[in-house]
Amino acid sequence: MSRTVHVAYAVEQDEDGVWCTHAQLRPGVGANGEGDTADAAVADLREALLGLIAEFGAPDELTLTLDVI
Repeated sequence: MSRTVHVAYAVEQDEDGVWCTHAQLRPGVGANGEGDTADAAVADLREALLGLIAEFGAPDELTLTLDVI
C-alpha cells in the first residue's frame, strides 16, 4: 500500500540569489532545501522530506502524497 503526504512549504530567494525552501513535517521536525532555481530548491526539499519520512514515518495528521509538493 502506498501513501501520499501533502506538506506545505515556503520558497524564497536569499540576498545572494540562492533559492531556499522550508517545510515542517511535524513539530520539531522540519526540512530545508536550496538550489540555483526555485524548482531545484523544491526538488532538494523533496529529497530531504523523503529522508525524514523514511527515518521517522509520516505524521498521522498529514494526508500522504509525495509526487508533487
